[in-house]
Amino acid sequence: MKILLGFLLSAFLQGAIAQDKGHPAAARMREAAAKVLAALPEPARARVQRAFEDEDRLDWHFTPRSRNGVAFKELDAKGREAIHALLRQALSASGYRKAVNIIELEIVLRELETFGLMRDPERYHLTIYGKPDPKAAWGWRFEGHHLSLNFTLAGDRMAADTPSFFGANPAEVRKGPKKGLRVLAAEEDEARALLAVLSDEQRREAVFESRTYGDIVTGNAAKVDPLKPAGIAASKFDDRQRAQLLKLVEVYAMSFEPGLAHARLARVREGGIENIRFGWAGSTERGQRHYYRIQGPLFLIEYDASQNDGNHIHTVWRDFNGDFGRDLLRLHYEAAKGSPHKH
Repeated sequence: MKILLGFLLSAFLQGAIAQDKGHPAAARMREAAAKVLAALPEPARARVQRAFEDEDRLDWHFTPRSRNGVAFKELDAKGREAIHALLRQALSASGYRKAVNIIELEIVLRELETFGLMRDPERYHLTIYGKPDPKAAWGWRFEGHHLSLNFTLAGDRMAADTPSFFGANPAEVRKGPKKGLRVLAAEEDEARALLAVLSDEQRREAVFESRTYGDIVTGNAAKVDPLKPAGIAASKFDDRQRAQLLKLVEVYAMSFEPGLAHARLARVREGGIENIRFGWAGSTERGQRHYYRIQGPLFLIEYDASQNDGNHIHTVWRDFNGDFGRDLLRLHYEAAKGSPHKH
């Protein structure tokens, strides 16, 4: 038992897991996922579940395409509400609103685009990998256009939440009933606030390319390695500039429930704040194509607004060692080997 607790404490300090002794995020997600399964009719229940070892668990994407699992359009009100309840256990209130608004942007796109009929807020899918269990490893993904939320759990003890993707098109709704809506406003505004507090010399170092890449560089890879260092290191920042950098990072972390958010921030600090680099590409003028990345030894945040003349945002958070719970599962299985109660 002492060995198991030691592994769990070590993993928590590394930011590899989220654990709340009073109300563990993992246990709450398990209970909510079990309610989803109970709410679904048998055909939908069979489609929503796949084996934990299924390669589909690593095959994530953020564009419209065919997906496994079960879609909103296949469910009644009870099933839909059960999925929303699961999302509310994994996300913060602001993160949940962000996800709902991204889904509702499909209606905006339907009206804006000549091929808008393919835009469908009903085509968001839930897939559960393995059986929600208080001890065994399992996972789930909620995904559709511009949204991919991936969770890996080691029983009720640990949870990982990367990769995570949020996108918005249009980034700013410029006409219609939702005019003025900016779903990912903070992701842009806090980055521009960081640029604004840099000196001219620092800004020249931060802006490492005059053009963007057309999208996030890492795409939908199942695993990513650190990108080539670019931009300016936080070791060159003063206290005010470092605080603004952390405020920007928190925008991404705080989309998730508190335990998961705090684990992300612990992971950021574990690699050393001074080792984080902030790099900008493209125009620094509002309304123009732009891109930035925040990279530390253990994590990467990418933000891209290249498409639709800069009014179309893609964002992603990757963990170099922990995506899809790789660190978490290693610790989980090592802990199980050290415990007399193997599972």
